[in-house]
Amino acid sequence: MSTVGQGAKEIRIRDAAGTFRVIYVAKFADAVYVLHCFQKKTEKTSKADLDLASKRYRDLLKELGQ
Repeated sequence: MSTVGQGAKEIRIRDAAGTFRVIYVAKFADAVYVLHCFQKKTEKTSKADLDLASKRYRDLLKELGQ
């Protein structure tokens, strides 16, 4: 998910309730950080969901001093 940030990945989950996405980053030694998770209602991931994950990624980098 380079649109969110370097090293960001996604997990796709499908079950009877629908389709879900988890956007996370695991490139730091101390933890795996979940940036955003949501239920997908359309084929394409919305700009709002991508923007929120990107903002959280940038905030995480600031917090970690990177």
